[in-house]
Amino acid sequence: MDSSYSALIIDDEPLLRRHLDLYLAELWPTLEIKGKAGNGAEALKQVEQYNPDLIFLDIRMPEMDGLTLAKKLSSRSPCPLIIFTTAYDQYAIDAFEQEAVDYLLKPIETKRLEIALDRAKRRLSNRTINQECVMPSMDLLADLVNRLQVQQAPQSLEWIKASRQDSIHLLSVYDIHYFLAEDKYTTVVTADGEFVIRTSIKELNNQIDKKVFWQIHRGTLVNSACIDKIERDFTGRMYVYLKTKAKKLPVSRNFHHLFKQM
Repeated sequence: MDSSYSALIIDDEPLLRRHLDLYLAELWPTLEIKGKAGNGAEALKQVEQYNPDLIFLDIRMPEMDGLTLAKKLSSRSPCPLIIFTTAYDQYAIDAFEQEAVDYLLKPIETKRLEIALDRAKRRLSNRTINQECVMPSMDLLADLVNRLQVQQAPQSLEWIKASRQDSIHLLSVYDIHYFLAEDKYTTVVTADGEFVIRTSIKELNNQIDKKVFWQIHRGTLVNSACIDKIERDFTGRMYVYLKTKAKKLPVSRNFHHLFKQM
């Protein structure tokens, strides 16, 4: 079961690719990560090049989403096993229709990743014996459905009314890079500039999708998809750098644990 296997990590968020790579190095040291890609089209090229045994695959990606890629790969022989990694649990059943080994919700928990890796090892071992892809069991699918029902949260906020000068704008929360508390207002920063709302960071944190927006400071919520890198200065202070703006945001010590594996 500890035989040498190869894998690809496919996710459009560089930070999460690095994060998963570190987890895998610790939990499955003999697994060879052949390549990483940020979209389905590039992933397809890497599959042709490396013929991996296992793929860690995000679902929402540019150019070609993860489910489309999985459908294209299903005709390969042998077909690579897939572990889906995504922040959106509404795709779970579709994922299992593509013969997924498992389905991990972001942010990925170490214990859940360990379970998924154990399942992958068993599937790879069975495939070696049977020389064919092994369909996931109905028990596994039922377990997934039960977990998603337990994890089901109230509907997250998707749109925000924000002010700029004398105008009111309707913003999709997924277009927002970060929220920053300032006096009695909260600044909303997007690619189109800054807006203002009266909702506090505490209230926002109870309304938005915590898998997407991470609180990194008492007065800051950042869109995880916009994070480029994390750095510490010589005093040990931690900062988040955004890939969309020449901006760094301080991370409070209370939230350093979000990046402990990075």
